[in-house]
Amino acid sequence: MKKNRLKLNCDMGESYGVYTMGMDDAIMPYIDMVNLACGFHAGDPLTMHASVKLAKKHKVEIGAHPSYPDLVGFGRREMKCSTEEIVAMVLYQCGALDGISKSEGVKVSYLKPHGALYNTMMKDKEVFKAICKAVSVYETDIKLMILSTSKNHIFKEIAQRYKVSLLYEVFADRAYTDEGYLLQRSEKNALFTKKEEILQRATLLQEKGCIKTITGRYIELEADTLCMHSDTPNALELIKFLHTLLHTS
Repeated sequence: MKKNRLKLNCDMGESYGVYTMGMDDAIMPYIDMVNLACGFHAGDPLTMHASVKLAKKHKVEIGAHPSYPDLVGFGRREMKCSTEEIVAMVLYQCGALDGISKSEGVKVSYLKPHGALYNTMMKDKEVFKAICKAVSVYETDIKLMILSTSKNHIFKEIAQRYKVSLLYEVFADRAYTDEGYLLQRSEKNALFTKKEEILQRATLLQEKGCIKTITGRYIELEADTLCMHSDTPNALELIKFLHTLLHTS
């Protein structure tokens, strides 16, 4: 596969009320794309506004990070929702962030579902279709970020019916199974925290378009962007490291 020019993305804007989460001010200068919480799993209007202004300052691409309405569970619990409910909740969250963004002269350019909504989208085609529908009726210029797998062609075919473009994401700090899916966080060694592991993931992906799985197998994955979580141990150090790697190679 040809060499990829990867953009680094990160989930942020997760402070809420009097509670401060993450190191947004420190991390923002080192990423290319920011996935901002829209109030349903984290974030609030003031946090969204501050996050948008920070992203604008550092010329970082803004993405909406909608979730199930689950503040208590941080959006990590799956909910049984109808198509209409999913469309409405995605429109509500994306519209709120996009409105704030436009007030600052910038815009939401992509959407990446958060937590359980992201995971459910990847295993339930009806949920994926509902999210595509929400994007298409809101603004077709907004791209949808999904987990890159061996089944990208299936998701691409569905998205094309809604005239929605996809961004394929690979995670820098998560272990992968031989099937190309993320190893569950509850499993041993599911999270990468060492520079050597991050270096191997990013280098293999950018230079050869593949990753190494938990069994040592190499699998090809199409990728537009590499995600690094802001709550991973040593996140700031690792993000700085990735920024240098991706912008100088």
